[in-house]
Amino acid sequence: MPQLWPQTLGPVICVVGARPNFMKMAPILRAFAANTPAIPTLLVHTGQHYDRDMSDKLFEDLRLPRPDINLEVGSGSHAVQTAEVMRRFEPVLDEHKPSCILVVGDVNSTLACTLVGVKKGIPVVHVEAGLRSYDRAMPEEINRVLTDQVADLLYTTERSAADNLAREGIAADRIRFVGNVMIDSLLSNRTIARPPADTLRATGIDPGILNTADGYGVVTLHRPSNVDHPAVLQALLGVLREISASLPLVFALHPRTKGNIERFGLEGLIDRERMIILPPQGYLEMLGLMAEARIVLTDSGGLQEETTALGIPCLTLRENTERPITVEQGTNTMVGRDVAAIRHHAAETLAGRSKRGRTPELWDGHAAERIAADLAAWLMARQS
Repeated sequence: MPQLWPQTLGPVICVVGARPNFMKMAPILRAFAANTPAIPTLLVHTGQHYDRDMSDKLFEDLRLPRPDINLEVGSGSHAVQTAEVMRRFEPVLDEHKPSCILVVGDVNSTLACTLVGVKKGIPVVHVEAGLRSYDRAMPEEINRVLTDQVADLLYTTERSAADNLAREGIAADRIRFVGNVMIDSLLSNRTIARPPADTLRATGIDPGILNTADGYGVVTLHRPSNVDHPAVLQALLGVLREISASLPLVFALHPRTKGNIERFGLEGLIDRERMIILPPQGYLEMLGLMAEARIVLTDSGGLQEETTALGIPCLTLRENTERPITVEQGTNTMVGRDVAAIRHHAAETLAGRSKRGRTPELWDGHAAERIAADLAAWLMARQS
């Protein structure tokens, strides 16, 4: 007889809210279904990511099941969005009586659903715990710190995360080092990533621009510290234009960045012959673009990890990172908003002198399986 999930244990409510959550949750749901016994789940989409077309495409690309419940919260200030998630999430817990709530990452939905669960006495499990930038000006840092303080079980992507948690007084028996579920998604989708030429062709751009001996680079920018200040954005666009003279750049333009470029009158800094402007791209499109790039310039946390896993040089346009392992062991170099540093490290990369990283421990495509096995045992032990 196959082992069955105990009837006395309710489903695990799995929460997604914004784009990065989807890549982390997809392998977890597959691992839960394949576990022995299979772990029943209820997928709740808070609707924090409110671009319906892009959200639907991400579910399709990642082979995620459609959410069982969509709270349809939409946009708003951090306070409004967090409060609205909490208000709409509580009745879900009352109705479905879960065995625990599983949250991933560091978006507003992560903290909001954690707070509701903890106050109702429902165990909370945090995947990707213990990452710290030590920059309290980042809303994500506040979400990470508070979620880890009150969650019951913390799954980490790198060993240094446990040191961060220990400094914050979190007991070691709440922490499990399991690896990186983001890399599970990358490895399972690498072979079906969309070829870069197809991505350009789909947006009406001649892919021939990528067929040069030099290759191409990929750019993403979206953080307020980079795109909300005219002088900073002007300087970054200026150095990107310089780099594009040596290497064509594919720039997946975030709506916030696009709006600010127009608002600040900076369109003239974009060389349309050498800087290929794309709208926001799906997961498989971005994976294909990154995998064949010479260099990635970004302020994204997830791309720091993905470029390390792919072995692609990455210049991170931030003053700090919550993913230090990508710098210490991977292909990531922190350049901040220092134009001279960006220029120098880009030139080093194009000259073949880029950092050669290695794959971090347990970034092997099996993190979600380890989470499933451990969580099932933990929940069963709690009821015995």
